[in-house]
Amino acid sequence: MTEVTRERVREAYAALGSGDRARILEYYSEDLRWLVPGNHPLAGWYESLDAFLELMGQTHKLTGGTFRMDLEAVLVGEDCSADVCRNVALRAGAADASGSPYERMDYPVFHFMRWQGGRIVEGRDGLFGDSATAFSQFWAPFAPDGTRRDR
Repeated sequence: MTEVTRERVREAYAALGSGDRARILEYYSEDLRWLVPGNHPLAGWYESLDAFLELMGQTHKLTGGTFRMDLEAVLVGEDCSADVCRNVALRAGAADASGSPYERMDYPVFHFMRWQGGRIVEGRDGLFGDSATAFSQFWAPFAPDGTRRDR
């Protein structure tokens, strides 16, 4: 059994950022379940690795490739990990100087992950205080082509 370590968590993030499915499968289960909180179109459970990767692709599209998760702290247990990332992004089409919560994301996000056999089988995002509201505002309704429906 592969031990859950801080380094393994960091490697899982790097694999996800690589976009290389074979590398991602070293850390994430095909049967992955992932919960995104909030009251917005991206909120809810993602019930497979493919669904989760589609979510990540959507975040990339909606932010014009600016979305990133900067890992700040990692805790590990026997079959779980918890981390805090600073999530940073600018909605596609927004002015670089925008400070609107509908256009700019820059706040901490908590992730809790369950591991089995060296892979993540379940993950949950968590938000702190007003960040929950800002998260829902940032991912507010959009059209299928990625344009904002309303501001």
